[in-house]
Amino acid sequence: MTDFEKLFNPRAIGIIGANDKRFGGGYFLKCLKNLDFERPIHLFNPRLKGKILEGIEVRGSILEVPDDTYIDYVIIAVPAKYVPSVLEECGKKRIPFVTIFTSGFSEVGNYDLEQQILDIANKYNTRILGPNCLGLFRPKIRLTFALSLLDARYGNLGMIFQSGGLAVYIASMGQSVYGTYPSKVLSIGNQIDLNFVDFLKYFLEDEETRIIALYLENIKSMEIGRKFLEVVKDLSIARKPVILWKVGSGEATKEAIISHTGGLAGSLKIWEAVAKQTGAILVNNSHELINLAMVFQHISSMPINRNIGITTIGGGVSIETTDIFERYNLKVPKLAPETIKKLKEFLPDVNTIFRNPIDLGGSGSNPEIFYKTLITLDSDPNISAVVFTKVYDFNHPFLETIKRAYDNMKKPLICIASKVVDDTSDYAGRLLFKKKLFKFKVPVFESIELAAKSLDKMCSYREYVDKQEEYKKNLIFKAL
Repeated sequence: MTDFEKLFNPRAIGIIGANDKRFGGGYFLKCLKNLDFERPIHLFNPRLKGKILEGIEVRGSILEVPDDTYIDYVIIAVPAKYVPSVLEECGKKRIPFVTIFTSGFSEVGNYDLEQQILDIANKYNTRILGPNCLGLFRPKIRLTFALSLLDARYGNLGMIFQSGGLAVYIASMGQSVYGTYPSKVLSIGNQIDLNFVDFLKYFLEDEETRIIALYLENIKSMEIGRKFLEVVKDLSIARKPVILWKVGSGEATKEAIISHTGGLAGSLKIWEAVAKQTGAILVNNSHELINLAMVFQHISSMPINRNIGITTIGGGVSIETTDIFERYNLKVPKLAPETIKKLKEFLPDVNTIFRNPIDLGGSGSNPEIFYKTLITLDSDPNISAVVFTKVYDFNHPFLETIKRAYDNMKKPLICIASKVVDDTSDYAGRLLFKKKLFKFKVPVFESIELAAKSLDKMCSYREYVDKQEEYKKNLIFKAL
């Protein structure tokens, strides 16, 4: 397996094609400076040799760097026709990793030029990310490829995307909206050398990464496909779920993929079979992906199955929640007699339904009753997780109530906070509420359907892993 230490922990970075603009090499320089990247940065551009950019003197060529100066990672941002020559120079300086930001290769039919740069890289054992990509974001060391949307908060979500724009968008959503922070994010573009399988293998051993999100447009060979099946299954069994957003089932999408990264897509049925065989978790869009990553990040260490306890304020909401949950193969079981007995000790007989889902009616606005309801549901032996809906009262007393309940519960606590009012005050209250709950490790979904889809997929993944572990036990037992 490739040793990625110098890629993910480079002693210094070079930018070939640096300038003073907000595009090309200048873009990456501003990204690094904006996030306060502290390691040495070396700039190269023969047209700007001797000039000072962001306090750094520009050299004409990477060949001018002294031999005792080590650069482990270089970003190439020059026109496509110049890439072979600057890559040759990188090879002569023994640069181990480069990102080729430049486009204009197989995605526009320029296969010969793409093969030429691959031959040069192989000649010097220089590994390529791209071309046609943004490269690497590792917030822990403030190495970034985004100018303003991403920050230095990091967690355990590893991301591998063929689209740089989507990599920035979803990593940013995770950090700013969903309390879901990345360990490492890779934009790999045309993947002529290093591909998603290489990084999946790395994530299998990476202690910083526990969840993997993969945006995939195409697989370039049968050999890569075979290795993909093997490593995804290994990741699943290692309890590192792989959330797979595979695009390309429609004809227009297939044409767009060819022009984007120069590859071919496959049919949806094939990928459904792949997911069944490997434990990969298929999602259909960016919102499903980041919501599923959120729920894995917050409650993956806790036991959960399809038996869900639900409490709401309002009969209609309880019916809607139950209906959608059952549509996604979740169960809303009857409460144990002891649970009903406990509920009757503190809930009024009027405007309260003593069953699952529990409609608290007006009593749900009382923080103490809300607390006791959550604790009582948590104690029910028929229930593996507790879901509550919240559409108002995003205030301090309820935050404290939820924190107190969470601290005393043994089962996952999950919130659905749907937007019902479109104004700034509601948004501000909801945002504070969500961020506080994320700190408590309580997932917050913005719709019932996203919650149901995510829980269904999480349960399917766990059922796959349990089945694989049981299969292994049986094999061992038979061998004895």
